[in-house]
Amino acid sequence: MTDTSQAWLEKIRAFDFERTIKIMNVCGGHERSITHSGLRGALPEWLELIPGPGCPVCVCPEEDIYQAIRLALQDRAILVAYGDMLRVPVNVPKGDVRTLAEAQAAGADVRPIASPTEARAIAEANPDRQVVFFAAGFETTTAPVAALLAEGVPDNLSILLSGRLTWPAVAMLLGSFESSPASPGFDALVAPGHVSTVMGPEEWNFVVEQHNIPAAVAGFGTESLLAAFYSLLRQLKTGERFLDNCYLEVAHPGGNPTALRMMGAALDVVDANWRGIGSIPRSGYALKPAFAQHDARLRFPDHADPGRRRAGEMPPGCDCANVVLGKIYPNQCRIYGRACTPRHPIGPCMVSDEGACRIWWASGVRVAADA
Repeated sequence: MTDTSQAWLEKIRAFDFERTIKIMNVCGGHERSITHSGLRGALPEWLELIPGPGCPVCVCPEEDIYQAIRLALQDRAILVAYGDMLRVPVNVPKGDVRTLAEAQAAGADVRPIASPTEARAIAEANPDRQVVFFAAGFETTTAPVAALLAEGVPDNLSILLSGRLTWPAVAMLLGSFESSPASPGFDALVAPGHVSTVMGPEEWNFVVEQHNIPAAVAGFGTESLLAAFYSLLRQLKTGERFLDNCYLEVAHPGGNPTALRMMGAALDVVDANWRGIGSIPRSGYALKPAFAQHDARLRFPDHADPGRRRAGEMPPGCDCANVVLGKIYPNQCRIYGRACTPRHPIGPCMVSDEGACRIWWASGVRVAADA
């Protein structure tokens, strides 16, 4: 821990609260930094850090993953996706292919990629094949997809887009308590740094203005995170309420103008399903009609059986949805460390590097809370 981090930590320890203070961190990258650096153990016992809905792999609709698997197996398309998506399971009868990785093992041409430009290169190298880019992610990974479309793509490249906006999930979480005497489950919010870099920090003003909850944008180092925690605690202590930007070197007012322009040119904002949560208004991205010829949902048959379109069903026994919503900690899931491990994941939270269950497991939490 740096001298600056230590200084922030001492300032935090100097606070005196008579009750537990709960801070939710939205971003899976924040949760990874917090957990792997051991911050929870260094902070006062009265301060509780809650993982939030910041894992795009975890909330990707089950029917989208099923559609990708069928495109690879039945339509024989070259299916490319970010690596984490290959191991996310869908709900199918025992013995059926349940992940893209299993489809690959069964002979489908499934390829992990790290960048949208790789999807273009694969399409250009295979002009006689249909290539589908299964693009799941939040604003930071959706912006490059928009840039890919805006710059022009080969005729044989289609996009199966499962992009999501982060702020509507937090707005839904806060709004669900407006007519209830219960609290939202947290006292303050740490907003995601990379999303704020693209969209602008001011996107999180609604947390303060509409819900009177302190908010701070943070980066991924301990210094930025601790600075955000200190700011939130000081606001709670003094009664002040404002959005603090503790990631000034990267997250600038107005966001990234080029990224926003390309997203506006290529994508529409639509209502979208979140696995385990349900439909959230204006929380997803879809290709604009001008790019309909590159929309995999329009180019190929829809393999998503209407019976699959349940409101984001998780596998039986999996509590990933409650983990994503900050209602329980990862090791409080009924199957954590039992049926569900990184080697044999049942729920998506145990698959992705940004999934809270996978992060906690990697940090050494190997048994359920009630074990």
